[in-house]
Amino acid sequence: MLGSTHGTLTTDSRRARAIACGEHPSPVVHGRPAATDDLDVSGRPLYADVPDLDRFFRPGSVAVVGASDADGRPNTGITRQLLGWAERVGARLHPVHPTRQSVFGIPCSPSVADLPEQVDLAVLLVSDPLPVIEQLAETKVKFAIAFASGFAETGAEGAAAQERLAAAVARSGLRLLGPNTNLNAFERFRDDLDGPAIALITQSGHQGRPVFALQELGIRLSHWAPTGNEADLETADFISYFAEQPEVGAIAAYVEGLKDGRSFLLAADRAARRGVPVVAVKVGRTETGARTAASHTGKLTGADAVVDAAMRQFGVIRVDGLDELQDTAALLARAHRRPDPDTEGRRPRTADGVVVYSISGGTGAHFADLAAEAGLHLPVLSEAKQAELHQWIPEYLNVANPVDNGGHPVGDWRGRKIIDAILDDPDVGVLICPITGPFPPMSDKLAQDLVDAAEQTDKLVCVVWGSPVGTEPAYRETLLGSSRVATFRTFANCITAVRAHLDHQRFTTAYHSPFDEAPRSLSPSFRKAQALMRPGQQLSEHAAKQLLRAYGIRVPREQLVTSAAAAVRAASLVGYPVVMKASGARIAHKTELGLVKIGLTSASQVRDAYRELTDIARYEGISLDGVLVCQMVERGVEMVVGVTHDRLFGPTITVGLGGVLVEVLRDSAVRVPPFGEDQARAMLTELRGRTLLDGVRGAPPADVDALVEVVLRVQRMALELGDDLAELDINPLMVLPRGQGAVALDALAVCR
Repeated sequence: MLGSTHGTLTTDSRRARAIACGEHPSPVVHGRPAATDDLDVSGRPLYADVPDLDRFFRPGSVAVVGASDADGRPNTGITRQLLGWAERVGARLHPVHPTRQSVFGIPCSPSVADLPEQVDLAVLLVSDPLPVIEQLAETKVKFAIAFASGFAETGAEGAAAQERLAAAVARSGLRLLGPNTNLNAFERFRDDLDGPAIALITQSGHQGRPVFALQELGIRLSHWAPTGNEADLETADFISYFAEQPEVGAIAAYVEGLKDGRSFLLAADRAARRGVPVVAVKVGRTETGARTAASHTGKLTGADAVVDAAMRQFGVIRVDGLDELQDTAALLARAHRRPDPDTEGRRPRTADGVVVYSISGGTGAHFADLAAEAGLHLPVLSEAKQAELHQWIPEYLNVANPVDNGGHPVGDWRGRKIIDAILDDPDVGVLICPITGPFPPMSDKLAQDLVDAAEQTDKLVCVVWGSPVGTEPAYRETLLGSSRVATFRTFANCITAVRAHLDHQRFTTAYHSPFDEAPRSLSPSFRKAQALMRPGQQLSEHAAKQLLRAYGIRVPREQLVTSAAAAVRAASLVGYPVVMKASGARIAHKTELGLVKIGLTSASQVRDAYRELTDIARYEGISLDGVLVCQMVERGVEMVVGVTHDRLFGPTITVGLGGVLVEVLRDSAVRVPPFGEDQARAMLTELRGRTLLDGVRGAPPADVDALVEVVLRVQRMALELGDDLAELDINPLMVLPRGQGAVALDALAVCR
């Protein structure tokens, strides 16, 4: 089945043609050719290139180029901080300065070439790092970090300078962090905390401060990568590396812009395989992604919608605020249980039931209402479980869920019994206890019982400490002193984080990397389709439908005619009633121009329609290649399936409700290849009008399987034709009743 072999990201069709002729161009990944076996049909890598960053974060020796100990110099403070950091990590630090004999009492080398040993990391405190990069290449330094600004962030001239720097780095063989970065990688990390850690990635260092400060609340941090302008090392490199580190339980990222869509997907795929959650703030939600597009599809999908879809596909949890970033990452790190490596991220899923336990009926009801509205599953506890809880909770209190204890027991063992009984329920995976304010000694005993219970269970225990003060011992010492309890200050952030945890648990349980199934050779359809392409032109409807036929997508019976008499003959062959449409390369939307006639039932109507269509075309100055006489297909659900190109991710596939109101309804979902049948079906569940496919007001259910097959075939077409297919729009795709298939009634294709 053609559609079941899934492709990958954007492909230059010139590369595809080379592959078709038996050539295999070798893409360069960070200066190194990728292995042929790891390339997809487009010649692109299928697996993340994971840099070995051990010597970056824990170098044995460091050179500080531009080191200073002069009063009032900015480099002096940086050098002092680096000295302290080197001492903490056990690295030998070598100052480099052309005119100084020593810096802070340490002998100084006049140049990189004069260093007493080969160093792992060079820190460049110079305004122009380019000449130093060339010197470092000769001494085989593994890593460098450039603080200098004035590059791509300043405009065209700076961008050109950054390109020169990146080219020099690629030639050198070393890896560079920056430019326009800072000292965040050399912060003081607490080493007295246990449990899985958060690894932090930020393009703007200041935006990582709230996450870094989590250490003061007992949350462990292991790394901080301030990527800056990403001339070389980028967010994707650090995601791939952190996903492999056994101490990392979650990756938190603040992303201003992605450098390369494919690299990001491959990195997210690696994290998904390892079961390591990635939580990200990605700025740019309000970007319109406006573009010149002839197709409806091109007007439906903005750039941020593509980023959103790509993150969802590969399990990246996108949040909006820095408070959500810190709270969600903290919970995911605490809840993380790294799976067996042989399972590649998959593990038996624990229950997704959430129980709310509170000392106030009002608090429990309020929280439960918000949680249920957010989509969390709050199961009603069984009668047997409720009877068990009523051993310790008065009969008049509700314990069905939320569980109202009426006041947590203080003087004996009953409080712990209640919590243990809830956690023992096989339908319960998460216990949340909202404490809106301290009420000692009750709240103190409740906090301790929750911590003790959390130490004895693999299930997630969360507490919302609502006091605005936050200095209470029950909060600062008991709750924050536990590495097993996830503690929040707001209802909303708790619910967001718990939902992210449960969603990620479901995701990793079922995850199979689409890159593993990506095709490595072109399909027979490619040569047929290639012959139909017209570079720089928009294809006529007739030609666009030929393109669909090449990939096995069904179109109506139709004939292209150039006279009224031929139209009558074609109608008799196609079978009445018929549809007649003007066909020409310059026609984007025929309905608006009156170039479509439907429901024609006689020869006279066909002749009249032919004359009217050609008259309109002449009046509008539209050149026709003929008039299409088409089979009329009436019974079904009108959908749209299309292809557009994103500057980061390449071809993207969109599906939505179609017809003449497609741009009014704007009910669509988008995916970035590679994806399989599961994601194609998930696209349909995102549509507000999904129930139309199930059948409404007596209509039969639509053939969803056929619709999914069309989506997968369009994906394969987009991958193989690559950049040569600028846009594709199938609208409407008539999805017939179940078992009868789907028919592309109209199509628009634009070649690049």
